[in-house]
Amino acid sequence: MDSGGEPQSTAFSLRTFGGLELLDERGQAIPFSEKALVILAYLISTGRRTATRTEVAELLWGRGAPSTAFTNLRRLVLRIRSRQSELDAHFLAFSSREVELKPSLLKCDVSLFATAEPQGSFDELKTLVDRLRSVFLGETDLRNPLFGHWVAQQRERQSAALEHALRTMASLAKTAEQRAVVQQAALHVFLTDSNDQIARKFLLQAYDVQGEVDHLRRTFERRNEMLSSWMKEKRQSVKIAARPATVEAINPAGLDEPPTPCLPRLALLPPSNYSREPAAAMIVTSLLEDITIGFCVLNSVQVLAPYSALQISRKTEGQLAMLEHHGLTYVLETRLSGVDEELSLFLQLVFLPTSEIVWAERLSLDGARFAQNRRDISGRLALSVASEIERHRITRSNFDRNPAAYHRYLLGRQFFDRLTLPNLHRARKEMKAVLQESANFAPALSSLARTYSEEWILTARGEADLLKSAETYALQAIETRSDMADGYRELGVAKLLQGALDESVETLQLAETLSPHYADIIADHADALAHCSRLDTACQTIERAIELNPISPDSYLWTAAGACYGLGRFEATLGYIDRMADGSLADRLAAASWAMLGHRDKAQTFVARTRQTHPEFDVDNWLSIVPIKENWHKDIYREGLKKAGF
Repeated sequence: MDSGGEPQSTAFSLRTFGGLELLDERGQAIPFSEKALVILAYLISTGRRTATRTEVAELLWGRGAPSTAFTNLRRLVLRIRSRQSELDAHFLAFSSREVELKPSLLKCDVSLFATAEPQGSFDELKTLVDRLRSVFLGETDLRNPLFGHWVAQQRERQSAALEHALRTMASLAKTAEQRAVVQQAALHVFLTDSNDQIARKFLLQAYDVQGEVDHLRRTFERRNEMLSSWMKEKRQSVKIAARPATVEAINPAGLDEPPTPCLPRLALLPPSNYSREPAAAMIVTSLLEDITIGFCVLNSVQVLAPYSALQISRKTEGQLAMLEHHGLTYVLETRLSGVDEELSLFLQLVFLPTSEIVWAERLSLDGARFAQNRRDISGRLALSVASEIERHRITRSNFDRNPAAYHRYLLGRQFFDRLTLPNLHRARKEMKAVLQESANFAPALSSLARTYSEEWILTARGEADLLKSAETYALQAIETRSDMADGYRELGVAKLLQGALDESVETLQLAETLSPHYADIIADHADALAHCSRLDTACQTIERAIELNPISPDSYLWTAAGACYGLGRFEATLGYIDRMADGSLADRLAAASWAMLGHRDKAQTFVARTRQTHPEFDVDNWLSIVPIKENWHKDIYREGLKKAGF
């Protein structure tokens, strides 16, 4: 066999996990044919010295066209020989029938898995874990079934090797470092096979689930107390059957049961900007790791493996398509903000089918307190997210029972993106069609209520029948699903517009308690606070909603603008209006703001635009209709609108 020369003293290594590269002794990548590297990986991973040319040709090009494959192999051999001569390093030798590995100076990260029986040590277990943080030949695809089958076999062997080492070493862990290694191995095995009882048992021991479930149960009990109190108070006038929320899905008693086949799939995406703060990157990595463990032991959701989540987070284009390709239902997005002592991590749980923000939290990453309580914090986060997924899944289950109704519902919801009368009428038509398909479809009932209250706002004619319809549909939504926040939200809005300000705030507070991270509800709560003339609190609340939903709908910005106007922050008011997709909705407010700033000429432009849409608009009549609690608050509106020329 022609070896093409003897290898020299330079040491090389082959990387196969997380990529495929030939590295020099300094760890720098060296240009080399990808298919040649595949041959090396094939021989080393299978523990063989030789393979036939037929075998190699089929691995690289498949069995479809043997003559083409052999021609391609001959050309490849010539390139490999030439490149090895340039490097003065001969890893492969070729004869007329075989390809031979010359491994004397070539190290490879997959060699550990080629041994028949692992040695059985914590160092070896740690090495296995470190290797499997990345995927074997993760970015290499020769697009033929034989290659794909071989790669799949190798990955299965590697997972089996880690599982064997875990079973051997788990009971021998004595030190904190050894337990940490076993924990990492258990997490990887559990993500690969959630039925593995050894991994499950260790994760349960390593994670304080029971205490955190008790914390979560107390949270739900507080919500249920508020819900029961509201029901008791309203039962005299409204017939509503209460159905309290539960935490059955994460009851510790069920932790030993196998997962159901229809569990929602979740990806935990690390922040894309984590590299700017290396210390923060370590904190975020460990925190997400702990949260992943929490999901695993709760067994209420399938979690995408961390390597895949990292690759998805790095995608600037096509990320949504990739998430959908992996069958994901929820994504936990993370975002770093601030610097040094003010560095914080923002997390939000997104329901992919509708891009709905289900839950959010902001954590400070500064100080010893975070480091000391990291496990407690991550446990609470895992349980909070798991409970929100379960609550949201229960809410969505009624959608699944009638796909046709759900489809019409989604069609109708898109018309709420821009608040115009034609869009509201289109949305109303679709929601009524939904109720033809399913008379008790609570989200459609609450959306119908929204169309009437929004029409009342846009027309500014004070039509009581519109608000009565909004209240009626909101109460029907509550009667249908008393544990869903949307019905209370729409009832709170209707009460607000009817002038029952205190009752509005109370009802919207209940809605926010049921869905504490639902940005739209928080925005409506802010609007109610503004009408109650609690303007500072309203500004803080609407900014919280905008943070949860940064590409904000016009209604958020309108509420923020109105609250700022009442506080005399006229430039800020105009700033929010400028950010609206359709600023004409706030023409009256823009006119008043410019007038209060002394620019009557600019104010007149908005007065003229308002007259085109509402030629009969009258300031005093409008102020008699719009519910505003304090007279001083009404006076500042009157002053600005009169100065503008209304």
